Amino acid sequence: MDNNTRIIVFITLDGVQSLDLSGPMEVFAVANQHRPSALPAYRLIVASPHGGVITTHAGLEIHGVCALRDLPAEIDTIIITGGSETAMREAAAENILLPWLQGRSKNTRRIASVCIGALVLAAAGLLNGRRATTHWNSCTLLQKLFPEVRLDADAIFTADGPIYTSAGVTAGIDLCLSLLEADGGPALSLAVARELVLYMRRAGGQSQYSHTLQSQVSSQSQSNPRLQQLLSEIRAQPTGDLRTPALAARVHMSERNFSRIFQQETGSTPARFVDAARLEFAKNLLITTSWPLARIADHSGYQSLDTLHRSFMKHLGTTPGFFRDRFGSAV
Repeated sequence: MDNNTRIIVFITLDGVQSLDLSGPMEVFAVANQHRPSALPAYRLIVASPHGGVITTHAGLEIHGVCALRDLPAEIDTIIITGGSETAMREAAAENILLPWLQGRSKNTRRIASVCIGALVLAAAGLLNGRRATTHWNSCTLLQKLFPEVRLDADAIFTADGPIYTSAGVTAGIDLCLSLLEADGGPALSLAVARELVLYMRRAGGQSQYSHTLQSQVSSQSQSNPRLQQLLSEIRAQPTGDLRTPALAARVHMSERNFSRIFQQETGSTPARFVDAARLEFAKNLLITTSWPLARIADHSGYQSLDTLHRSFMKHLGTTPGFFRDRFGSAV
C-alpha cells in the first residue's frame, strides 16, 4: 500500500443485508470523487473467509469476493458487515476469520462492524471492555453471549479506541461518514452525504429508533380508539398536565385501569411515553427552528430549561445545544 491509497476491506458473509455492504462502500467510493488531492484515495475490497461468491439476504450474488489469505499485507480499515446469525456462528466456528481478525487488529488503523457484524468482533475478543452497539433487535443476544461488552443498545454507532460498531442497515452509512470526516474533514463528509441524498447525517448520540413511532405501531394493532386518540394528542402537543391521573380522566377511565390498558397497548407506562414524546417534540424543534432553548423547553412540556437539559443528557448523552449544532437545519 502506497501513501496515496488507503485499502478498506469489507468482510462479508452469506445472508448479508445488501445495504450493510453497499451503503458503506458507496460512502468511500463517492468520497474518491470529492476528496482533495492531498487525501489518499480509497481502494475497496470485498472479502470473505474463502472468497468466491456471496449471496445476500435479498438473493443477490456478489462474485469475485477475495479470500482472506489473498488480501494485501497492509490494510487501513476493516469493516465487518452484517449477515445472518447462522452465517456469523459458522464463520466463528470455522476458526479462520477470528484468528485472522485477532492478528490483523495489531497493525490495522481501525476495525469496524455494521449491524450484527459486532458479534464477530465480540467473538474475536475485540470488544471486551469496550463500548459497542448493534442492531436493536440483536442487542439482547450480544449481551447474553458476550457480557464483557459495554453495550450501548440505543446508539447509532460507537467509537472506543480503534474499534467502531454501528446499529443496523443504514446506520452503517452514518458510521462511515464519521470515519470519512475523521480522514478528510466535515466538508468532505457533507459533500458525500449530499451526493447520496441523505435527509440527515446522524451522529452516534442519536437514538436507533423513535419510541413514539414504536408506540404508534403498537397502538395501531389494538382496538381502543379513545386511547389511540390520546396518544396522538400527546405526540402533537406534549404540554400541560400529562400526569397519569389527568390522562386517565381525559379518557374517562380509573387510574388503575388506564395504566393497565396503556401498558398493554403501548408497551410503556404513561410517564415513560410522555417523557419520550416530549423528547421527540423538542428534538424536532431543535432541528427545524431557531427558537431559544427556553422557548423550546416550554413548548415541549418541560418545566424548565434545566429539565430539558437533564432529559437530553439522560436519553441521548448530549446537550440540546450540541444536538442542534449537529442536526439543526434552521436558517
